[in-house]
Amino acid sequence: MASHEEVLSKVSSTLVEALNIDEDEIKPESTLTGDLGAESIDFLDIVFRLEREFGIKIPREELFPEAAQTSDVELLKDGKYTPKGLAELKKGMPFADFSEFEKNPEASQLTNLFTVNMIARFVQDKLAKAGKA
Repeated sequence: MASHEEVLSKVSSTLVEALNIDEDEIKPESTLTGDLGAESIDFLDIVFRLEREFGIKIPREELFPEAAQTSDVELLKDGKYTPKGLAELKKGMPFADFSEFEKNPEASQLTNLFTVNMIARFVQDKLAKAGKA
């Protein structure tokens, strides 16, 4: 069974390759877009590389839930997630740390939930479900 540290190390190496950055730039709490400079197109490459590295399949909606791309006013109003929208995000992104985002749930800040550690926890869960962890 792969430990969280082993998965985190492989995720970090994958991000170094995908984003062409130095390994010392990556910390568990680093955000993919804000800290590491990932752009939306990079997310596709990252997912592809993670699938190849770990031998898993990552459906788009698992890593990027529908609630994250909504225009439903019950979920998103005036650029902020409503309590219902926040609940949907949490359900769809159980590996993200919402403690800071909840204080000001602006849609423009959603990408800050995608940290190196969140991706590692997601991958570790996928490996466990696939019997590979």
